[in-house]
Amino acid sequence: MKKLIVAALMMGAAISAGAQSGTNSPYSQYGLGVLADQASGFNRGMNGVGIGFHEHNQVNYLNPASYSSIDSLSFIFDMGATGQITNFTEGGVRKNAHNADLEYVVAGFRAAKNLGISFGILPFSTIGYNYTTSSTVFKGDDMNEPVSSVITHSGSGGLHQIYLGAGWSPIKGLSVGANLSYFWGTYERSTSVSFTETYAKTTSRVYSTNVHNYKLDLGVQYTLKALDKDWVTLGATFSPGHNLKADADLAQYSVNSSTNVTDTATSSIANAHKLPDMFGVGAMWNHNNQLKVGFDWTLQKWGSIGYPSFANEDNLKGSLIDGIYKDRKKYNLGIDFVPDERKRSYFKRVHYRMGFSYASPYLSVNGNDGPSEYSLTAGFGFPITNSYNNRSQLNISGQWVRTSAPGLIKENTFRINIGFTFNENWFAKWKVQ
Repeated sequence: MKKLIVAALMMGAAISAGAQSGTNSPYSQYGLGVLADQASGFNRGMNGVGIGFHEHNQVNYLNPASYSSIDSLSFIFDMGATGQITNFTEGGVRKNAHNADLEYVVAGFRAAKNLGISFGILPFSTIGYNYTTSSTVFKGDDMNEPVSSVITHSGSGGLHQIYLGAGWSPIKGLSVGANLSYFWGTYERSTSVSFTETYAKTTSRVYSTNVHNYKLDLGVQYTLKALDKDWVTLGATFSPGHNLKADADLAQYSVNSSTNVTDTATSSIANAHKLPDMFGVGAMWNHNNQLKVGFDWTLQKWGSIGYPSFANEDNLKGSLIDGIYKDRKKYNLGIDFVPDERKRSYFKRVHYRMGFSYASPYLSVNGNDGPSEYSLTAGFGFPITNSYNNRSQLNISGQWVRTSAPGLIKENTFRINIGFTFNENWFAKWKVQ
């Protein structure tokens, strides 16, 4: 029990850092931001595949039914960080940006026969951008006096979840599970318009939301033997959508440069944000615990949710409008190969992984489909060995992500994912002879 308390304290110390996941993408100014992968180190090497996977030495929170497979003698503590550099291209102009974050912290252990428990902190979405645009407007009776305007866009924040989950196997081959999460986060987006004209009015708009609610994830897996050394696992997940009871708030500030007087106006849309119904199905083929191939398909029903929007600066009335959010579909294919985990040779116990994914846009931008996403990954799972432990693992993967939409910014991101899986033999009962 003392060791579990220590692990919980370690988790609590990491929460503040884990909640700082970020992005540099201008696309994060829309919706709830850029949706996170929500995959741990070993999943990320396969580009997020995991609905059909159940590992005895890894925490696979993509499907809580998998917790029932956690080894009975182990306590697993897994934490991961990401570093990335992104190239933005628009109209022949290229710019680079980079950031690094602690992404997730999770743990898992076997609580009873066929019953596994997991808890941790995960990102759901991230918001982070800062850029300016400029234009020239004309004034005067004959509209021939040019005035330059500069529009500054910035935003920060994101949504996160702290979960507690359980996976249980009532009969051989069948597992069911659930994660219950405290779902929280804030974001703040601002748009400021200023002019070179001394007496022009400067207007700033600040959009904000504060979320405190819950999220529920359900999962099931069934494993059957196909051949003498081959098994197939089918998995499914479901997360019911619901109202987050979070308002969308707007504060508008107008400054008259000649009088230095600031006018402030506010508006709000009650219950502006919802989580959609989310579905996932997956399959994993396992050959002799050496080669595993998985495929996942997920659907998020964003299209049925209204998008909070406010009117112009003269009338701040807000409302939920349809046709902005879109149903998001994602396809993942991944492979994990290890020559033989039971051999003493180090390199025969190394995992070799790769994966591919495609995700359709979950919103529209200026009346057109927003950015879709293509991604490729390759990675390794290196055993960490010492005098008392040969079960821990270092998961490293490289990931290339292309995010683009016709006529909009193209993003090419190269990401390094690093995950440490500490697998300690906490629950063994030592015998003295």
